[in-house]
Parts: sequence; C-alpha cells; structure tokens
Amino acid sequence: MIRNPLMLLVFVIFQTTFAPAQSDSLSTDRITLLLRCDDLGMCHAVNMAGKQVMESGIPVSFSVMFACPWYQEAVDFLKQHSSVSVGIHLTLNAEWKNYRWGPVAGRSAVPSLVDSLGYFFPSRAAFFANKPKIQEVEKELRAQIERAMSTGLRIDYLDYHMGAAVSTPELRSLVEALAAEYGLAISRYFGETDVEGLYATPPASKTDTLVMLVRNLQPGPTRLLVFHIGIETPEMDALVDLNSFGLPEMSKHRHAELNALLSPEFHQVLKQKIVRLITYRDLIQSVGLKNMKRPPEKGD
Repeated sequence: MIRNPLMLLVFVIFQTTFAPAQSDSLSTDRITLLLRCDDLGMCHAVNMAGKQVMESGIPVSFSVMFACPWYQEAVDFLKQHSSVSVGIHLTLNAEWKNYRWGPVAGRSAVPSLVDSLGYFFPSRAAFFANKPKIQEVEKELRAQIERAMSTGLRIDYLDYHMGAAVSTPELRSLVEALAAEYGLAISRYFGETDVEGLYATPPASKTDTLVMLVRNLQPGPTRLLVFHIGIETPEMDALVDLNSFGLPEMSKHRHAELNALLSPEFHQVLKQKIVRLITYRDLIQSVGLKNMKRPPEKGD
C-alpha cells in the first residue's frame, strides 16, 4: 500500500480533481506534434537506433525500460544529449521468447509479479492470472523510478509498457500517486491525442504512411506519435513476441520506423505543414504538472 503520508494526500487530490481531459485542453491554431520513442534500454540494437535519433537533433522524448539489461548503455547515450526529454517506461511484462527480464526490486521481493523462473510474464493476461498484489506492484514501480533517478538523468515523465501499469483503476491510481510523489508528468495526461496507423504498417510502407499521417494533421490539441525503433540485426531478428498482437519480423518493422523517422520525406512534410515539434519537457514547462488530467477511458 501507499506508505508516504504526503503521497497519500496527493493521491486523494488526484482522485478528486482528475476529471477526464477535454479534447480542446491544448487547442491551438497551429499543429503541435510530440514524438515519443519507446523501449530504449531494451537491447543494444534499440539503443543504437536511439543514438541515431539523438544525434539527428530532432526534438524527441525517449521512454527508457530501466528493468532491462541494456538500460545502462541507454543512460550513457542520454547523458550526451541533455535536450532529450527522458521518461520511465514502467515495465511489468517481458514479452520476448528466450529474452526475458525481471523485477528491479528482486524476484523474492515481488513474487506475485513473476513466473516460476523469476521473470515478468509475457502478457497482461498472464500477469493478471497470477493475481499480482498491489503492494508488490508499488514496490516494483518505485524501484524502477528510484533506479532511474539514481542515474543522474533528468527524468520528466512516466509512461507504461504494454499498458500494464495502468490497466486497472487501482493500478492507474497508483501510477498517478507515484508521479505526484516524485514530481513527474504522465504521458497522455496533457490532452495529447495519439496519431495511429504506423505500428502495423508493412515495413516497406512505413515512410509513406508516416508522411501521410502528418500531411493529414490539423491544428488543435497536441498530437502524439509513438515510435518503436531498432536496427535490424541477427539478434533482433531472433526476437519473437509471445503476444498474439506481436508483429512478425519485428526487427524489420523497428528498422523501418527508424528510417521513416529520420527520412527527408518526413522532415519535408513537417516543414510544409509548419508542424511544431515539442517534447514532454516542453509540455511540463508550458502547461504545468498541476494541470495534468486523467485521459478519458476509450469509449467515453
């Protein structure tokens, strides 16, 4: 349970003041776009793709999986690019066949979160089938946040790998309370709306699809484009997603998303549409943490 009295007070404030975000909460007469790259720290190939994006100078936010073995390399890269907005990709699943990771808090500290080998479950269904204890979820998410903070990086926001950390009202309330305690933003809590359609597009069509998505943007609330980038290597080729929604030839998809993000065509359409690129650090500075609002549930 939530131990810190101040955190408990802020938790109550979250519950009483977090109305669904209004669609016009960040209305503007120009197009504002936030680029978020997920899964940094997952493996070397993802980190090397992230390094290319950082070196390009694109305003970008990177969500880091601090529970994964390669997070330290990601930290080294990010320390060389202080303008990048860094988030914690709260992780309660390990979805790849033959490549798994476990809790930062230690498997013995959070036994309801892990399988018989001490790894996170590959799917949300398997995670909940094991009846995870909310006290252990808090312990693990807190350990991931503390690990991130201890690196010396400036941490701006929280988000959630595969949606697991906010997939029930109780878990979402926990994440909100942790964000309040640590003074962090939460992705999608500033009225930003997702630009969907890139993830499952065939690799050969990624760049054209990205250009089309941007071309169709209209002035209004901040839009969020989430990328899953990587470099196609034999190691990445060997990774197989154990979830039914996982993409075959995942490494080709990730490399194609990297190429699309760095493509001249993408940057040309950004100029043509006069798109303003921002990061979560920019949102925090312009909107303020106190003005975050819980996003509406799908279907609301």
